[in-house]
Amino acid sequence: MVKSIFYSLAMLLVLSSCSLNKEKMTDLDIVKSTYEGKTSEENGKNLAKYVADDISWTEAKGFPYAGTYIGLENVTKNVFSRLGSEWIEYKFTPEDYVASDDKVVAYGTYTGIYKISGKSFTARVAHVWKLKESKIISFEQFVDSQPIIDAMK
Repeated sequence: MVKSIFYSLAMLLVLSSCSLNKEKMTDLDIVKSTYEGKTSEENGKNLAKYVADDISWTEAKGFPYAGTYIGLENVTKNVFSRLGSEWIEYKFTPEDYVASDDKVVAYGTYTGIYKISGKSFTARVAHVWKLKESKIISFEQFVDSQPIIDAMK
């Protein structure tokens, strides 16, 4: 009988630790995973993993890649591919996050060097993410575009 009780307690501990490891990521965790991976490739894979098929992605008016793009393929073509081919070390460094209900705001700094001009820049930025059922349904960028435009001259 005592053996049976110990066995049951041991199984309960094992099963409860397994369920803890399978906790659902919060919206904040999902957004952080798109910035804080070990590599930009890891960040991209995390974005692809959590993005909704019909995501609405808005780059700010005045930004070189301004516009609203629907679907990850369009975002990749019109934003990420261009950032990767036109800039050296273009990146967003998050300073902090604010999460509320289905929204997460990440704010921090963009930096990079424009390949053609060789000029670097630093610009303040905020990203507003909206999620539904652990999928990213929209993204909107707010940025001081002038330093980026100046680096491109």
